[in-house]
Amino acid sequence: MPPLLQPELSSPRLLLREVRADDAPALFAIHSHPQVMRYWSYPAWTELRQAEQKIVDIQRQRRELDILIFAIADASTDLLIGSSALFAIDRTQGRAEIGYSLHPDWQGQGLASEALTLILLYAFDELGMRRIEADIDPRNQPSRRLVERLGFIQEGLFRERWNVNNEICDSAMYGLLRTDLKL
Repeated sequence: MPPLLQPELSSPRLLLREVRADDAPALFAIHSHPQVMRYWSYPAWTELRQAEQKIVDIQRQRRELDILIFAIADASTDLLIGSSALFAIDRTQGRAEIGYSLHPDWQGQGLASEALTLILLYAFDELGMRRIEADIDPRNQPSRRLVERLGFIQEGLFRERWNVNNEICDSAMYGLLRTDLKL
């Protein structure tokens, strides 16, 4: 199969585009924020160079893997306010996983739902996926509510799956079929 091309997706409030080198300060602001990283699978960043390295890693992953990593940007300013990844894409099996983060200043406005809807529609309608999965810390109620509003169904619980900052965490595993998607 040919490599995946990074699409640009948009709505009136959002632009989903490739992550760029000049996004490093905004990406650092997200991934160094304790509230955002509380339920992530790695600890909060402490240095800007971690964001710069992540962008280098993203660019390498885009060349080498079937992965789509979106900068979630404010449509009017192009400021990166979050990110989302569609990864572990298996085009033969028609499945992928999704992850996302949004800076707290931009939460509570329906923007995460708006961004994920754009990505999910692209995954189902353009890439031909039949199933999207999400791995969520079961204590992260806002994230669970977000995916449930979109139609994801909790299909299982992986006990003691992650060790982050010496804290053992479970994973609630969610699945979404195209027919489950709530628009």
